[in-house]
Amino acid sequence: MAWIPAGEFWMGSEEPQFPDSRPVHRVRLDGFWIDRTEITNEQFERFVKATHYVTVAERKPRIEDFPGADPENLVAGSLVFTPPDHPVSLRNQYAWWSYKEGANWKNPEGKGSTIKGRAKHPVVQVAYNDAVAYCGWQGKRLPTEAEFEYAERGGLDRKRYAWGDEFMPHGKYMANTFQGHFPDTNTRSDGYRATAPVASFPPNRYGLFDMSGNVWEWTSDWYRPDYYAILAKEGAVALNPSGPPDSYDPDEPGIKKRVQRGGSFLCSDQYCLRYMPGGRGKGEPSSSTNHIGFRCVLRQASPTGVAYNP
Repeated sequence: MAWIPAGEFWMGSEEPQFPDSRPVHRVRLDGFWIDRTEITNEQFERFVKATHYVTVAERKPRIEDFPGADPENLVAGSLVFTPPDHPVSLRNQYAWWSYKEGANWKNPEGKGSTIKGRAKHPVVQVAYNDAVAYCGWQGKRLPTEAEFEYAERGGLDRKRYAWGDEFMPHGKYMANTFQGHFPDTNTRSDGYRATAPVASFPPNRYGLFDMSGNVWEWTSDWYRPDYYAILAKEGAVALNPSGPPDSYDPDEPGIKKRVQRGGSFLCSDQYCLRYMPGGRGKGEPSSSTNHIGFRCVLRQASPTGVAYNP
């Protein structure tokens, strides 16, 4: 883990594509530890072997949770990015997402897929409670949304990207994102079709890898698009904000959601730019896909003499 020193920063984004990331507001955080990388398949496998934990995607959905559903459709599985072979309207995300029976952390793309050879890739197909369970096993927790953005920025306040203002400084890719025509044609210009092994791209100034791109990461905050406006009204500086007490998403008013951060290998300038610091994602806690993972944090005093050493 890396130690992130206490400090203040401007949280949020003024990017026009991110209306739920405004207003930009001042936040102060105590210091904390955070994993340098996303949790990998080999790390999650050790957890499963030690605890015999069964992830949400591996459990058969209950009829009580899906009243009216055809029992034959209630099979264990998860969502998988399934690119079409032709251009499609970007207004319908179901054109590139499919529910695959048997998709889970061991079989990220469904039956027949495997994580063999992907030990160092971030674990995916983990729901919010799966991430919480792993963190608890480690004596840690998920980051708050504020902690994630503060760590992602690496001390570069109000920059467009976690590494500065240029997408490709000196012609170099700095994160695993989508190149080509989304969602049907991925040119893999950055070297990857889907997830990349953790630490495949340069770290930020705090020594953290893949805080932008690769996979979305769960945070502990409930999602509300108006939360930043509430914080801005409460005072000049928000101290260690931990999110609103409840969730509301105007796109799906009856479904509670948690905030996801960092963007993924599917982020594209044609569809989703939310790998930029300040960009917010959201997900129903029991949902999982092959582009969502997590990392852990630990809030305790830094040992004497320990500081970040770039």
